[in-house]
Amino acid sequence: MNYQIELRHLLYFKVLAEELHFRRAAEKLFIAQPGLSRQIKQLEESYGVTLFERNKRNVQMTEAGIYLFQEVKELFRHLDQIETQLQSFANGKISTLKLGFIGSAVQTILPQLLVTLKQQQPDIELSLHELANETQLDQLEKKELDLGFVRLSETPPGLCSLPIHTEHFSLVLPNNHPLLKSPQPSLDAFKNESFILFSKNYSHSYYDLVMSIFSDHKFIPKVTLRTVNALTIFNMVAQGLGVAIVPSSLKNGYHVDVTFLELNTLPQRTTLSLVWNAQNRNPGIPLVVQIIASQTNKAGPDTADINNNS
Repeated sequence: MNYQIELRHLLYFKVLAEELHFRRAAEKLFIAQPGLSRQIKQLEESYGVTLFERNKRNVQMTEAGIYLFQEVKELFRHLDQIETQLQSFANGKISTLKLGFIGSAVQTILPQLLVTLKQQQPDIELSLHELANETQLDQLEKKELDLGFVRLSETPPGLCSLPIHTEHFSLVLPNNHPLLKSPQPSLDAFKNESFILFSKNYSHSYYDLVMSIFSDHKFIPKVTLRTVNALTIFNMVAQGLGVAIVPSSLKNGYHVDVTFLELNTLPQRTTLSLVWNAQNRNPGIPLVVQIIASQTNKAGPDTADINNNS
């Protein structure tokens, strides 16, 4: 590394890479435009590469510039995390954690886990964010999120997972559905129904798992609505706009006029997992994982070991 490079050089580069305009970047940095040009030239000479191609009309990053931009963004993101953690220490906190979750986690394990966590580690500050599966995974990879409660079939590279709760599915029907009068209606009886399902954006692997249920019963569902919100699904079902298949735990916590039929004879199961980035050095992560692992081990055989896919 060339130690003549200072943090300000990288900050100036980052802002210029974001703006791709010397005047706007200089104004944003509160420096004169010639000063910015001089700092960028020093950076290029120090590294021995051209970072920007510029003419009178536009500024574009070179291949080397694009690479450096990605690395510099990660550097400043890490510096922001350091500042956040130091502020936590200054305020008497062990750590500040950003925790993502999907709606069904609220209905199962999350509330009790949070109670236990605050009892055992009261000096951890939590920030909770309800996010779709794919959004959580993306933010975990970028270290914009520290922990996530998601449903997934396999752990992406670079992430670790702790399976928490495995459950079967339920069919959701309006309370006046005629098939509720049948002793034990099978899924085959609903081939001509309209279905309201969680969107593929909720979780690609979860969506594929649900579709495998229909595949096993040899029909393609007529899907009239897809959403990432459970309450929306239940309200649409209650209004007679279709039926739904959801994780069985979602029958808890919602006061909607629908009926749940357990599909516990199906082989498909869905697992709620805690996921984190193996490269995230937030000191609060191992504390939370340890507490949750201890809690889930007490819960019974439908939990599993930590999966480290780094």
